[in-house]
Amino acid sequence: MSSIDERFWFKSSYSGSDGDACIEVAKGMEAIHVRDSKDQLSPELTLSPTAWSNFLSYVTRS
Repeated sequence: MSSIDERFWFKSSYSGSDGDACIEVAKGMEAIHVRDSKDQLSPELTLSPTAWSNFLSYVTRS
């Protein structure tokens, strides 16, 4: 598994420029990693690709 430093983290294009409520996401080989962009050393949430896909489906419903 890659170390945190080797992951490519990105923010949503929906994140505001003020940075007060942003998350960052990194796609791993077997998991999706989510962290607080303001506190990059805080614990991160690790999800299976299926759980991440289900989450995205839920939040993008109109």
